[in-house]
Amino acid sequence: MNSNPTPLVIGIAGGSGSGKTTVAQKLLHRVGPERIAFLPHDAYYKELAGLPPTQRAAVNFDHPNSLETELLIEHVQALKRGQPVELPIYDFATHTRTEKKIPVAPRRVIMVEGILILAESELRKLLDVKIFVDTDPDLRFIRRLERDLAERSRTTQSVIEQYLKTVRPMHLEFVEPSKRYADVILPEGGHNLAAIDLVGTHVEALLAD
Repeated sequence: MNSNPTPLVIGIAGGSGSGKTTVAQKLLHRVGPERIAFLPHDAYYKELAGLPPTQRAAVNFDHPNSLETELLIEHVQALKRGQPVELPIYDFATHTRTEKKIPVAPRRVIMVEGILILAESELRKLLDVKIFVDTDPDLRFIRRLERDLAERSRTTQSVIEQYLKTVRPMHLEFVEPSKRYADVILPEGGHNLAAIDLVGTHVEALLAD
C-alpha cells in the first residue's frame, strides 16, 4: 500500500442556507476531523478594506468574482502535495479579511465547501467527489435570514433586499446549473441522515483503498 496516498478531495456545494455546512460537519464527525483538512469557500472572499463601507456592502457577494478562488485552488493543490496552508479569516460584518489566519495541515481528506465551488471549472477538476445539497428555496431563505441576523450583524430588511437583488438571481444563474456536475445530490441537507451516512460510508471505503 502507498505510504503517502494522494488525498481524497471532496466538494460540497448547494444554495445559500441549503445545509452545506451541516453536511460538512456531520462528515467531519463521521470520518474524523483528524483526517480532514476543511476549506470553506466563504473564507476566500476578496479583501475590500480599500473600499468605503457603503461600497463594500454593495458588492455582489453571490457572484463568482467576489471570491478569490485562485487562492483556494492554490491551497488545495498545496495540501495535495503535503504542504500546510493558512486559511484566511473573513469578517462578514465589515466585509474585510482579518489579520489572523488558521493553519491547516495536510490530511488524508481535503473537504471544500461553498455555494459556487461546482460552478468553477478549474476547482471542479480537483474534486474527486462532488456533492450538491438540494433544499427548497423557502427553507434556504429562512435559514439564511436566521444566520445573518445571528452571526453577521445584518437587519431583516437588508437580508431581504440582498436575497432579492443578488442571492436569488445568482443562485439561478450559477448555483442551480452547477448541480449537473454533482456525483451525489443530497435532498434536505443535514436533515437527510440516511444520505449522509451513505456518503460517509463511501468516503471511508475510498480511504481504505
